[in-house]
Amino acid sequence: MIEAIQRLLQNDARLEKLFGEVQEYAQLYLLAKQRQKGCDGMGEVATLKDEFVFILEGMIKYCQEKGYLSGDITYEIDSIALEIKGIKND
Repeated sequence: MIEAIQRLLQNDARLEKLFGEVQEYAQLYLLAKQRQKGCDGMGEVATLKDEFVFILEGMIKYCQEKGYLSGDITYEIDSIALEIKGIKND
């Protein structure tokens, strides 16, 4: 899914903006998760995870409305966050 979206970024300014936001939230979520110690920081991690999922779902919905993606999209949140984080902006 992420590879398909990446190929479309150059031709869709709105998608490029959404993807940038998704990248920011992925990085924040993963950083908070990494820094969490025991119960300390659980609320912050949960909040950032919810925000990340919300913005990611918004981007997926946009892609479906534009016909870039079809069908039900399933993903594992930590895996997709790591995949998105690993993508470099040009």
